[in-house]
Amino acid sequence: MSELSVRRATEHDLPQVLDLLRAAMHRSDDERFTELFRWKHLDNAYGPSPAWVAEDGDRIVAVRYLMRWEFERSGEVLRAVRAVDTATHPDYQGRGLFRTLTTGAIDDLLQEGTDFIFNTPNDQSRPGYLKMGWKLVGVLPVPTRPLSVVGLVKMAKARVAADHFSTPATCGDPAADVLVDGFAVEQLLAQRPALPRLRSRLTPEVLQWRFGGTLLTYRAISTPDGIGVFRFRRRGPARELAIAALLSPTEAGSKRLARAILRAARSHADYAVAIGAAPLASFVSVPKAGPTLVWRALANDDFPSLGEWSLTLGDIELF
Repeated sequence: MSELSVRRATEHDLPQVLDLLRAAMHRSDDERFTELFRWKHLDNAYGPSPAWVAEDGDRIVAVRYLMRWEFERSGEVLRAVRAVDTATHPDYQGRGLFRTLTTGAIDDLLQEGTDFIFNTPNDQSRPGYLKMGWKLVGVLPVPTRPLSVVGLVKMAKARVAADHFSTPATCGDPAADVLVDGFAVEQLLAQRPALPRLRSRLTPEVLQWRFGGTLLTYRAISTPDGIGVFRFRRRGPARELAIAALLSPTEAGSKRLARAILRAARSHADYAVAIGAAPLASFVSVPKAGPTLVWRALANDDFPSLGEWSLTLGDIELF
């Protein structure tokens, strides 16, 4: 059995890394994958993703990427990474490379002062994370609301993963256009009160990166209450309205933004969905339907329970 080497990834590794990830994610026929990867890991407003590879000679046989993210809590900024993309070539599976790359990443990230790792692993990968010291936070609520009787039926049948990419829409405006005035967005964000819970640290630059690109085609509305961001995507037979973010200084303003989105989008979708707190009282959380959040201490070992997070669909949806 050949000896493998592990090291930090560089941009020079991208062609091999992309080939390995495409195969593992079954996206070899999707020409948008490279653009999505670059957006997520190289252009991230929080910083380029740290990554590690395992090599057999000059062949990359396993890869581990962690996406940078930042949170704020009561005015304190916490640096985090989200464990996302990982793959091992079939010929090298069963040799512990997932664990080797992940534990090596933990050591490096701890030295860099990263506070914690978070992610939402599926049922197959979650036990492996728990064995490596991750803690189970809980299942995130998924508040949902049908937009018609037909939508209720389609929602009941939509028991598959949502498409990664959005479906076209004309309601609202392109999010990039709504978020283009960085000064106005900064003023809006400054009006939001500090929270004692973990909330994504947002800036005009982060919002433009997250929602303003042309690849995922988010839509947005702007009202005196703030800005609401959303998109449409297919989930099985249904068309889903995904409410990604409600940016308002007040809870009442967020509710008015949610109502404005529903009015604008009602004829374009079968049902609406969010993550975390229900946008309106008419939304009902589907039991056990949400992603399971896990957490791993690095520089900060203050374990946050589920009630100590303030997450939105825009924070947590997968690509």
